[in-house]
Amino acid sequence: MTASIDRFRRVVLLAALCLVAAYLSGSGRADPAGSTISPGAQQQIIAAAIRAVTPALVKIDVVDVEYEAGQERKAEASGSGVIIRPEGYVITNHHVAGNAKRIICTLASKDEIEAELVATDPLSDIAIVKLRPKQSTTFPVAKFGDSSVLKPGDRVLAMGSPLAFSQSVTMGIVANNRLVMPRDLWYYRITLEGEDVGSLVSWIAHDASIYPGNSGGPLVNVNGEIVGINELKIGLGAAIPSNLAKSVAAQLIEKGEVVRSWLGLEVQPLPRERSPQRGVLVSGAVPGSPAEKAGFRSGDILIRLAGQDINVRFREEMVGFNQLVFGLPVGSDVEAIVLRGSETVTLHARTEKREKAKPREHELKRWGICARDLSLMAVKEMALASREGALITSVSPGGPADGAQPSITERDVIVAVGEAPVKSYDDLAKITQQLTANATAPVPVLVTFVRGGGRYLTVVKVGIRELEDPGREVRKAWLPVETQVLTRDIAKQLGVAERTGARITEVYPDSTAAKAGLKVGDIIVAVNGTGVTAAEAQDVEVLPAMIRQLRIGGTAELTVLRDGKEVPLSVELSASPALPREMKRYRDENFEFTARDITFFDRVDQHWAADQAGALVQDVNEGGWAALGNLIPGDLIVAVDGAPVAGVEALEATMKGVAQKRADSVMLQVKRGIHNAFIELRPAWKDSQ
Repeated sequence: MTASIDRFRRVVLLAALCLVAAYLSGSGRADPAGSTISPGAQQQIIAAAIRAVTPALVKIDVVDVEYEAGQERKAEASGSGVIIRPEGYVITNHHVAGNAKRIICTLASKDEIEAELVATDPLSDIAIVKLRPKQSTTFPVAKFGDSSVLKPGDRVLAMGSPLAFSQSVTMGIVANNRLVMPRDLWYYRITLEGEDVGSLVSWIAHDASIYPGNSGGPLVNVNGEIVGINELKIGLGAAIPSNLAKSVAAQLIEKGEVVRSWLGLEVQPLPRERSPQRGVLVSGAVPGSPAEKAGFRSGDILIRLAGQDINVRFREEMVGFNQLVFGLPVGSDVEAIVLRGSETVTLHARTEKREKAKPREHELKRWGICARDLSLMAVKEMALASREGALITSVSPGGPADGAQPSITERDVIVAVGEAPVKSYDDLAKITQQLTANATAPVPVLVTFVRGGGRYLTVVKVGIRELEDPGREVRKAWLPVETQVLTRDIAKQLGVAERTGARITEVYPDSTAAKAGLKVGDIIVAVNGTGVTAAEAQDVEVLPAMIRQLRIGGTAELTVLRDGKEVPLSVELSASPALPREMKRYRDENFEFTARDITFFDRVDQHWAADQAGALVQDVNEGGWAALGNLIPGDLIVAVDGAPVAGVEALEATMKGVAQKRADSVMLQVKRGIHNAFIELRPAWKDSQ
């Protein structure tokens, strides 16, 4: 799952970078030490490197989630990883597994093992997952090498599972060992969860072929060591240096997070005409940050920080400065020396723990919203009085929040529900659970929210509205046939230009019409002696309207034209069948699909037997578990985990039992046209609010 345009839904990447590297040529090649070796020896070295890493390679299949339009939308994706500890810890990219609901890893042995996300770090685009085998085992591992010694021209191997194929390898050379995005294309920066990856990472650019699915896989040197984690393709492949990846991985495994320092200092490279040519230009300090409290001013030139000289003349040097700041001890006092005009000023700042740019997002189905906690930067950027509240990130059109007056919209902050204060997303989720625990219908509740500088009230009907039984329409008399109008043009071609009526196109099998002897092609010209005056295409309701005036179970005396002759036929009238809109429906909120009972017309259209049972799928929500399992509208669910489904009521009872057990998987047996299929749904259960 290389981070190309297809995978970085929230990122714009360069279409190509014109980076030119000369590939080693000739029969003799230089090894890392600079000596010349034979082609045969080269092949043995490469083969040994591949053998060292291959057993630890992992193909990673995930159910990934994104949050939009007030919904959590799931999609299947794949990437690569490599085992770095014998307990089963696998390193990969954040954009591969950082938002995964379900993770399945395929080892080089072809064994499939479930895994869980241990921790993730969007800023470095590194995540750690852990294999969860059914029996305790020790896994083969690959070792980290030193990425700092890589030089342009060094040979490297890109290993992983491109395009979701099994493990593979390509070979190339290092083109650039400190790649950053060009200065004049800064707007193409790579962001994940609001984090600017390029502010921390300078990539190893290489020309070993990588494709979608290679992301998270190792870049390997000729010694069989991991020297990078492949992340993206920007003309050349780009890998996160192993020294950074190794450090981040260790912290994620041991602490569950990467602890970084924050000063709130905003800087940029020195202007080209600046004199003297040293330091970094301070563009500003975040209000209330350690940098502001320390007295940093816009226009200062920071020349020394925590005892280290600073010199950032080019954008490529910003990464080193950021790494210095991130690496300062949290809660420590650091000395900074700045040039302010002609004066040298010493400042002292106390570092704070750096927060993630965006807290984790959640879906609240009963509100029709997605929401998250407020970050420190969001509070400052939105000029909010405090961090208390739940920030709305998107709203479902037509949902409870959208339907309120006034409606709740994106970037609103819910601060109270009724009398209960909302200090965080967790508060909102708990209040929602309490409100709806025993409710049989949506619960109206007064909501206080902040928008801009105002504090507003609205009423939201919190809850999921059950599907209403539409009830049955009054049954009318019905002739069990389908017809078309005998238009003047058709009548003329059939040699009965002077006649009007309805031509039979279909006679329903085993019906009273079939028993009476009506046939396809018969033209009904009269009912009980009254002519059928249908002669234009818009007269389709003339015959049905005449029939509806009669009594169910009564007899209609029809006059039909058959082979140019009038034939009298007596037909017993049936009750009109129920329509799809009248059928009982069931909506499954866990798997996100809707089904209804089948109608007479469904049986006819699908050529089902009169005793065919099941529940007909009407809707399948995009991004839901049912959609991931490939359930589609029109499928007839005939069994769930082997239990027959007689209709919607049986389906509802069975699916509620599945939800209660929280089964790892549920198997639906469906009829799809003339075919039968088994559809496995594999949810990651969560409490739905």
